[in-house]
Amino acid sequence: MNKFATAALAAVIATGSIGVASAADAQSRYEQRQDRRDDRNDRREWRQDNRDDRREWRQDNRDDRREYRQQARAYDRWQRAERRYNAGRYTPPRGYQVRQWSYGQRLPSSYSQGYVVNNYSAYGLRAPPRGYHYVRSGNDVVLAAVAGGLVTAVIAGLFN
Repeated sequence: MNKFATAALAAVIATGSIGVASAADAQSRYEQRQDRRDDRNDRREWRQDNRDDRREWRQDNRDDRREYRQQARAYDRWQRAERRYNAGRYTPPRGYQVRQWSYGQRLPSSYSQGYVVNNYSAYGLRAPPRGYHYVRSGNDVVLAAVAGGLVTAVIAGLFN
């Protein structure tokens, strides 16, 4: 009888531990499935965030291009003379020829001696900012820095 009781007790303990192991195993499988779902959701959210970032980047680029075009149009309008004036014959400084100046170039100091336009209001020009003056170069007027001669703006075709 002892053998039978021992075998029965061993069977009860074995089935109990199997049941516990299977419950723990089922719980761990459930957690693994849940982890996989969470990972999938994280990847979806990451892709959605990336998509939103790309959209925002494209929108920012579009806005930048639009602003650049508006600035370029405004700059072009300011560059062309709306009216032409008679100011007499133009002779360039000794050693120089008539040429087209553009933004960012340096005007030689010989231009700032006899070619400065002091009566800018007579030609429909606004007062130059402090440290700048208008200089005539051919049929154009150049807004240049007094100190270094850096060309800030060119008003093309102001004179006949």
